[in-house]
Amino acid sequence: METRKVQLTGGSTYTVSLPKSWATENDVSAGSEVEFHSEDDSLLLTPKTETERTEGTLDITNLEGERLTRAVMTMYVSGFDRISLEGTKITSDQRRAIRSATQSLVGVEVLEETGDRVVLQDLLDSSELSITNAVTRMRLIAESMLEDAVTALVENDEDLALDVIERDDDVDRLWFVVSRIFRATLRSPRAATELGLPREDCFDYHSSARQLERIADHAAKIGQLTRKLDDVPEDVAAEIESLHDDAAHIVDRAMEALLADDSSTSSEQAHEVRESILELDERTRRIDDLLRELDPQQAQLLGLIVDSLSRSADYGGNIAETALQKAAPRP
Repeated sequence: METRKVQLTGGSTYTVSLPKSWATENDVSAGSEVEFHSEDDSLLLTPKTETERTEGTLDITNLEGERLTRAVMTMYVSGFDRISLEGTKITSDQRRAIRSATQSLVGVEVLEETGDRVVLQDLLDSSELSITNAVTRMRLIAESMLEDAVTALVENDEDLALDVIERDDDVDRLWFVVSRIFRATLRSPRAATELGLPREDCFDYHSSARQLERIADHAAKIGQLTRKLDDVPEDVAAEIESLHDDAAHIVDRAMEALLADDSSTSSEQAHEVRESILELDERTRRIDDLLRELDPQQAQLLGLIVDSLSRSADYGGNIAETALQKAAPRP
């Protein structure tokens, strides 16, 4: 760490010198322009650069299937706007994996395709993306998925269960968007400035989005289990519906606490959420007692559904914990 004394120049301007080693490494010299980014009591300085779309190249010669799909998604989340996938000869299986990846990402299209190269382009303007809007959208989809999954179970509605499973892809796409935005704020102060949010808040939204993505996964899991079940006994169905209501309330209140502008209101709501999880655990134990009277296979499947609802409530509790941290005074 280096220190500098602030000088007063011309009676009204404060100046400070830059470390020569840093200036040399970042091509800053006399006449160069730099950017200042204010963040609470900190002032971040970066060299001024033209806003350019970043390009990345990936050798996919030895990648295929799920590994190739994940590699493309990783390049997207890492912030590349243009992704060149190159290999000696790109096979049909590799092209299918690439198409699967692009369909799972928001705004990504195939720009160019040859025998040994596929170029993907992110068509979205990153400056127009909002992490708050993306998380809010994830909340709405995840909560509706959980509600519809339980409705499909109680009403033995296989079509609705399938619809819930398919909606999980929508949440995953938004999760990748949130991850991309968050990583951009870690790399560049300019990204956080454009969002209009402190980087700590971006971290809180990213952490909560992860919990919402997991809730959506459990809703999809309930949909999958529902397709294996026939009619559910009325007393068990009623208890599962009540369990869902409690879990959904926990998630909803936790998100309200996270998004609240007033810190005292946020803290109060978050504490209520944390306390209500204990009551939900008691309901879960009562349902487990009911399941012991059922056919073993049916009891096992329903037990997994109860576990998914309980875990969803726990994820809501994690969001509430994040809301408490977000509302806490900052040093």
